[in-house]
Amino acid sequence: MKAKKAGLTKLELKIMQVIWRYGSSTVGGVQAKLEPSLAYTTVQTMLNILERKGKLRRELQGRAYVYAAKMTEAKALGQGVRDLIDRMFGGSSEELVMSLLKNGQIDAKKLAKLTERFNEKAGEV
Repeated sequence: MKAKKAGLTKLELKIMQVIWRYGSSTVGGVQAKLEPSLAYTTVQTMLNILERKGKLRRELQGRAYVYAAKMTEAKALGQGVRDLIDRMFGGSSEELVMSLLKNGQIDAKKLAKLTERFNEKAGEV
Protein backbone atom coordinates (compact mmCIF):
# COMPACT_ATOMS: atom_id res chain seq x y z
CA MET A 1 0.00 0.00 0.00
CA LYS A 2 1.45 3.36 -1.00
CA ALA A 3 1.71 6.19 1.50
CA LYS A 4 -1.24 8.56 1.37
CA LYS A 5 -0.41 12.19 0.60
CA ALA A 6 -1.89 14.55 3.13
CA GLY A 7 -4.46 16.72 1.37
CA LEU A 8 -5.30 20.30 2.20
CA THR A 9 -8.01 21.28 4.65
CA LYS A 10 -10.41 24.07 3.65
CA LEU A 11 -8.41 26.66 5.64
CA GLU A 12 -5.08 25.39 4.33
CA LEU A 13 -6.42 25.69 0.78
CA LYS A 14 -7.52 29.31 1.38
CA ILE A 15 -4.05 30.16 2.68
CA MET A 16 -2.33 28.36 -0.21
CA GLN A 17 -4.52 30.29 -2.66
CA VAL A 18 -3.17 33.55 -1.22
CA ILE A 19 0.41 32.29 -1.61
CA TRP A 20 -0.22 31.06 -5.17
CA ARG A 21 -1.85 34.37 -6.11
CA TYR A 22 0.91 36.59 -4.71
CA GLY A 23 3.94 34.31 -5.10
CA SER A 24 5.19 34.68 -1.54
CA SER A 25 4.15 36.47 1.62
CA THR A 26 4.78 37.07 5.29
CA VAL A 27 2.29 36.05 7.97
CA GLY A 28 0.94 39.61 8.07
CA GLY A 29 0.61 39.70 4.29
CA VAL A 30 -1.41 36.49 4.22
CA GLN A 31 -3.53 37.67 7.14
CA ALA A 32 -4.37 40.93 5.34
CA LYS A 33 -5.52 39.11 2.20
CA LEU A 34 -7.73 36.47 3.86
CA GLU A 35 -11.52 36.84 3.91
CA PRO A 36 -12.89 36.49 6.49
CA SER A 37 -9.92 37.71 8.48
CA LEU A 38 -8.19 35.47 11.00
CA ALA A 39 -6.02 36.19 14.01
CA TYR A 40 -2.33 36.69 13.25
CA THR A 41 -1.38 33.71 15.44
CA THR A 42 -3.88 31.46 13.62
CA VAL A 43 -2.37 32.39 10.25
CA GLN A 44 1.14 31.88 11.64
CA THR A 45 0.21 28.44 12.98
CA MET A 46 -1.37 27.41 9.68
CA LEU A 47 1.64 28.59 7.67
CA ASN A 48 3.95 26.61 9.97
CA ILE A 49 1.77 23.49 9.56
CA LEU A 50 1.87 23.87 5.77
CA GLU A 51 5.65 24.28 5.93
CA ARG A 52 5.98 21.09 8.03
CA LYS A 53 3.72 19.24 5.57
CA GLY A 54 6.09 20.26 2.77
CA LYS A 55 3.54 22.44 0.97
CA LEU A 56 5.43 25.68 1.71
CA ARG A 57 9.01 26.74 2.22
CA ARG A 58 10.03 29.66 4.36
CA GLU A 59 13.01 31.96 4.36
CA LEU A 60 13.99 34.42 7.03
CA GLN A 61 14.16 37.94 5.57
CA GLY A 62 15.09 40.46 8.21
CA ARG A 63 12.97 39.64 11.24
CA ALA A 64 10.11 37.92 9.40
CA TYR A 65 9.67 34.65 7.56
CA VAL A 66 8.54 34.85 3.95
CA TYR A 67 6.54 31.84 2.81
CA ALA A 68 6.42 30.53 -0.76
CA ALA A 69 4.72 27.51 -2.31
CA LYS A 70 6.60 24.26 -2.81
CA MET A 71 3.45 22.65 -4.22
CA THR A 72 1.86 23.98 -7.40
CA GLU A 73 -1.81 24.81 -7.55
CA ALA A 74 -2.23 22.23 -10.34
CA LYS A 75 -0.69 19.49 -8.19
CA ALA A 76 -2.93 20.40 -5.24
CA LEU A 77 -5.97 20.33 -7.52
CA GLY A 78 -4.97 16.92 -8.84
CA GLN A 79 -4.51 15.54 -5.33
CA GLY A 80 -7.84 17.01 -4.21
CA VAL A 81 -9.71 15.46 -7.13
CA ARG A 82 -7.99 12.11 -6.59
CA ASP A 83 -8.89 12.21 -2.89
CA LEU A 84 -12.52 13.02 -3.72
CA ILE A 85 -12.72 10.18 -6.24
CA ASP A 86 -11.10 7.73 -3.82
CA ARG A 87 -13.28 8.69 -0.83
CA MET A 88 -16.63 9.26 -2.51
CA PHE A 89 -16.55 7.04 -5.59
CA GLY A 90 -14.39 4.07 -4.60
CA GLY A 91 -11.57 5.24 -6.87
CA SER A 92 -13.78 5.24 -9.99
CA SER A 93 -13.65 8.41 -12.07
CA GLU A 94 -16.46 6.92 -14.18
CA GLU A 95 -18.69 6.90 -11.09
CA LEU A 96 -17.85 10.58 -10.52
CA VAL A 97 -18.94 11.44 -14.07
CA MET A 98 -22.13 9.36 -13.70
CA SER A 99 -22.91 11.16 -10.44
CA LEU A 100 -22.45 14.53 -12.15
CA LEU A 101 -24.83 13.43 -14.91
CA LYS A 102 -27.45 12.00 -12.51
CA ASN A 103 -27.44 15.12 -10.33
CA GLY A 104 -27.69 17.54 -13.24
CA GLN A 105 -24.26 19.04 -12.58
CA ILE A 106 -23.33 18.30 -16.19
CA ASP A 107 -25.47 17.45 -19.20
CA ALA A 108 -24.79 15.29 -22.26
CA LYS A 109 -23.94 18.35 -24.38
CA LYS A 110 -21.29 19.54 -21.89
CA LEU A 111 -19.96 15.99 -21.59
CA ALA A 112 -19.59 15.79 -25.38
CA LYS A 113 -17.69 19.09 -25.35
CA LEU A 114 -15.42 17.81 -22.58
CA THR A 115 -14.82 14.60 -24.52
CA GLU A 116 -13.84 16.67 -27.55
CA ARG A 117 -11.41 18.73 -25.46
CA PHE A 118 -10.01 15.56 -23.88
CA ASN A 119 -9.43 14.01 -27.32
CA GLU A 120 -7.64 17.17 -28.49
CA LYS A 121 -5.34 17.09 -25.42
CA ALA A 122 -4.72 13.36 -25.87
CA GLY A 123 -3.67 14.05 -29.45
CA GLU A 124 -1.09 16.58 -28.24
CA VAL A 125 0.67 14.02 -26.04
